[in-house]
Amino acid sequence: MTYFELFEIPVQLKVDVAALSKKFFALSKKYHPDYFASESGAAQAEALEKSALLNKAWKTFQNQDATIKYVLQEKGFLEEEEKYELPPAFLMEVLEINEQLMDIDETNIRKLESRINQLQSEIYEPVKEIVESYDDAVTYRKRTVAGKRVLLQEKIFRPHPPAISRNGLILQPNSKKPGWRNW
Repeated sequence: MTYFELFEIPVQLKVDVAALSKKFFALSKKYHPDYFASESGAAQAEALEKSALLNKAWKTFQNQDATIKYVLQEKGFLEEEEKYELPPAFLMEVLEINEQLMDIDETNIRKLESRINQLQSEIYEPVKEIVESYDDAVTYRKRTVAGKRVLLQEKIFRPHPPAISRNGLILQPNSKKPGWRNW
């Protein structure tokens, strides 16, 4: 059973987590192992399996990169620990940005933030339409492979999980925590 089948939603690259939360809580209650304490061993095992699958699915759906990775793996376009050759120019640019982050000061921070935002837009723009309006029935291999390239570039580009701290200013990509600066 796939995560999408479990939630009874169509395969998609961009899941509306807010809309799905009600379904998650209903399924959590339905498959909670405590409700199967008086059932047979097989029913308990099935409930435990579905509860674990539900939690993994929910965690995946809360992160768009993880959702894209999951879909690509389900479609056979991405393998775990697969080596994918990224353009050398892209890798050099990421290296330059990381070097600039090591020596960042208040005068260069806006310029660097702007460059990071620009690079993220350049990565996402070619597949924006695919991600936002993915239709499993009509999406072709070529388009899905483009999504794979973006996922891998994002993996290289975004430092996970460390934040960069300079002079009391903390930079972390896509952080939503109060007091943290978003890239």
